[in-house]
Amino acid sequence: MKYLVANFNIQSVGDSDQQTICDLLCATLGEVGFESFAETENGIDAYIQEELFDKNTFKQALEDFDLPQVELSYDIKNVEDKDWNEAWENEGFAPIEIGDLCVIYDAKHSIPENLHPQMNIGIDAKLAFGTGNHETTRMVISQLFELDLKGKRVLDCGCGTGILGIVASKLGAKDVVGYDIDEWSVENTKHNADINHVSNIEVFHGDSRVLSHVSGVFNVVVANINRNILMADIHHFKDVMTPNGILILSGFYEEDIPVLLEEAEKHGLHCVQQTTENRWACLVLS
Repeated sequence: MKYLVANFNIQSVGDSDQQTICDLLCATLGEVGFESFAETENGIDAYIQEELFDKNTFKQALEDFDLPQVELSYDIKNVEDKDWNEAWENEGFAPIEIGDLCVIYDAKHSIPENLHPQMNIGIDAKLAFGTGNHETTRMVISQLFELDLKGKRVLDCGCGTGILGIVASKLGAKDVVGYDIDEWSVENTKHNADINHVSNIEVFHGDSRVLSHVSGVFNVVVANINRNILMADIHHFKDVMTPNGILILSGFYEEDIPVLLEEAEKHGLHCVQQTTENRWACLVLS
């Protein structure tokens, strides 16, 4: 998967708060497809899949981002797949605890002996997203632990490393289906399922259109993707859910909750729970 990075330099005068400006800019960019952000000394770096980047939409969003006494400058560059992956592969990550429920650890290392959660999952760390480092991944995993998944069918939309499907399987799901537009993610999901001794996960390469090739319906659907894709695909999710099915959505900010709920209600879905962490949000719909 090819990514672009927009390096933003933010200059403000007066009483403008730099952190607030960064937060507002991230929210604006998230609305046009940017999915990952890193703070820098002078602003932020924002990442977007190359195929999702629309130059005109991007420029219009920046024109609408009109804060007094704030000047933005930026440049856009390609991010090489090799650099994007190898940094994480070489660095790895420290064990991530999700309460007393689950510990996600770097599969290249052993889990610390002093941790005693209900579940241990090893992930071969080649990308940051999907290790449990991100708030949205942790929130979705916490929600899965609140459900009775024994004998249920689970769909993981945008499976990444496969972490959510692996958790669902270990919680008793009868079978799990995942898909991702990134061919590397498809292979990584299979790999991580193998090293966690999970054999009931089937993975497809593509976007939500692959669902037309999947038989049956699902008791639980999880989708940890950016807001724009969720808005476009929520009707596809509904179409493959059982009548009393559960849909767990994350990958978006608190500010996005109203528009997502409005779209969900158009398709007969209503909110039964919502959680937030550091401005990221998670919705549970039925």
